[in-house]
Amino acid sequence: MVFLAMKREMEYVLMIESRCGILCSECEYREGVGCEGCTAIEKPFWGDACPLKTCCEAKGLEHCGCCGDFPCELLTAFAFDESQGDDGRRIEQCRAWGRGG
Repeated sequence: MVFLAMKREMEYVLMIESRCGILCSECEYREGVGCEGCTAIEKPFWGDACPLKTCCEAKGLEHCGCCGDFPCELLTAFAFDESQGDDGRRIEQCRAWGRGG
């Protein structure tokens, strides 16, 4: 069982779910608010806008991993935010998407 948990931590999802690398399919709020992920919505359920979503879409990018500035200061700040960060997992997810897996 420990092996499976460790293996899961190293796996990355192939389907693009967000602009910043968050895995929307793992979000505890998604179902309750009817969110389809930021690639499918105009406005995030948590506020008026998301700066990462706005930046990607303004540049015509599918996700942050496609950007020439990846990983930028903004993405890094979100990824390592003390209260809502994921210790860089979203950066690694974008990197995996950029490699095609």
